[in-house]
Amino acid sequence: MEWDTSTLVGPDGEDWRVPVSELEDRQARLSVALAEEGFESAYIEDPVELYWLTGGRQNSAFLIGAEGTEIEARHLVRRSVSRASFEGGADDCPHLTEKHPRMGELSGMLAKFGCVQKPAMTGAKVPQSRWSFINGKMEGLEGLSRDCTNTLYKMREVKSEWELSMIRESGEINHSMFESIRDFGGTGKTELEMAGVAEDVSRASGFGGSIRMRKWPMDCDRVVIAAGRSGRVPSFFDSAVGGVGGSPISPLGAGFSKVKEGEPVLIDIVHVHRGYVSDCTRMFHSGHLGEEWKDRLDDMIEIGAIVRRSLAGGEACSSAWIAGREAAEEMGHGDNLMGVSPEQASFLGHSVGLELDETPVVAEGFNRPLELGGTMAIEPKVIHEEGAIGIEDTWSRTAEGMECLTSGDRLPSLIQWYT
Repeated sequence: MEWDTSTLVGPDGEDWRVPVSELEDRQARLSVALAEEGFESAYIEDPVELYWLTGGRQNSAFLIGAEGTEIEARHLVRRSVSRASFEGGADDCPHLTEKHPRMGELSGMLAKFGCVQKPAMTGAKVPQSRWSFINGKMEGLEGLSRDCTNTLYKMREVKSEWELSMIRESGEINHSMFESIRDFGGTGKTELEMAGVAEDVSRASGFGGSIRMRKWPMDCDRVVIAAGRSGRVPSFFDSAVGGVGGSPISPLGAGFSKVKEGEPVLIDIVHVHRGYVSDCTRMFHSGHLGEEWKDRLDDMIEIGAIVRRSLAGGEACSSAWIAGREAAEEMGHGDNLMGVSPEQASFLGHSVGLELDETPVVAEGFNRPLELGGTMAIEPKVIHEEGAIGIEDTWSRTAEGMECLTSGDRLPSLIQWYT
C-alpha cells in the first residue's frame, strides 16, 4: 500500500528534510575521519547520529566505510525502509537504503559488504548490553569493535551554514515563547501556567517532544521557571538552576510556585527546531525589584561579555571559564556563581546543536578554542536564598566575532509585568 509523502512537511507545507548536500558532506567527512583514526568502518545506531548522517530517525543502523575502503554507505533499516528512503532524499539519496538483515546474518552480511574488521560503534551512547549483543553478532569478523563516539562529537562541533540557520530559526521560536510569557504572566500566575503558554507556541511550531542530552541520566524540560525562592531549590540537573518541577518523579522545570511582587523570576527556555537546540534565559518581575537584584544582573551581563570576548578572540574555552570565574569572584559572587557552594555547576557555557549539552564547554579541561562555526550558550547566573538571577543567549563564533542566534538585544534582560 502506498503512503502520501506530502504529509511529511512543516506547518506551512515546507519540505523539512535535511538537504542532500548536507548528508553528502557529512558522510564524506566521516569517511575521511574514520581513515585518519584507523577505523575500517563504523556501524551507527544512535538516533541523533543517525539523523545527522541519514536525515531520519528510523529503527536502523548506518554502515559507512573509511576512505580508501570499498565499503559503501548503507542505511540498514528495520522499520520503515520506505520512509527512511524518502527522508534521505529519495532518488537523490547519497547512500544505499535497504532492509537490515536478521541479526543472525549480520556478520556474514557485513563481510559481504567488504568488512574484514568489526566496525566501530558509538560506545559512549549505546548501552553496554547492546554493545555486547552487536559484538556477539559480528563474531565472524576480526578484532574488537572500537568506540568512534568522539570522532562524531568532534565533527559536529563545527556547524554548517544550514545548521546555523536551523538554530537561528529555533531562536526565533524561542523568542516567541518568551513573548507569550511576557504577555500572559504576572502576579499570582504559577510557573506551570506560564510554562504552558510557552509550550503551546513551541509545539505549534513543530517541537517534536524530546530535548536530547548526552550526559546520563540527564533529561531536560523545555521551560524552566524559577519564581522567587524556587530559584534556590537544589536539583539533580547539572546547571545553575533546575527548577522545582511538578513532582518528585519530574523534579525539573516549572512547578506550582506563584509570581509574587518584588521577587525575581528566572525563565530559561529551550526550543528544538528540526532537531536543533536554542537556549535562552531572561529575568522577569512584578512590582518593585530591589536594586541589589538589578546590580547582580548587571554583573552577570558583564561576565557574559567577558566570556564572549575571550571566545571571539580564539582563546581556549578553559581560559574563558577562568576569566569569567575570576571576574565573578572580584565582584563578590564566588560562592553563588552557578549555584550555592558546595553544589555549584562548574561551567559558564555549553555548546548546542542536536543535543543540549554538546562540546566544547566553557569549563576547566576544555583547553581548545571554540572553532569558527561553533556554538555556545553562555549563561552566567547567581543563586541566593531568595532566588536566582542571570542571563543567557546562544552564540556562534564567526570571523567577525560572536553572532547571537537567540533573542539578544531584542529582548530586555529584565522585563516587568504590570498585572
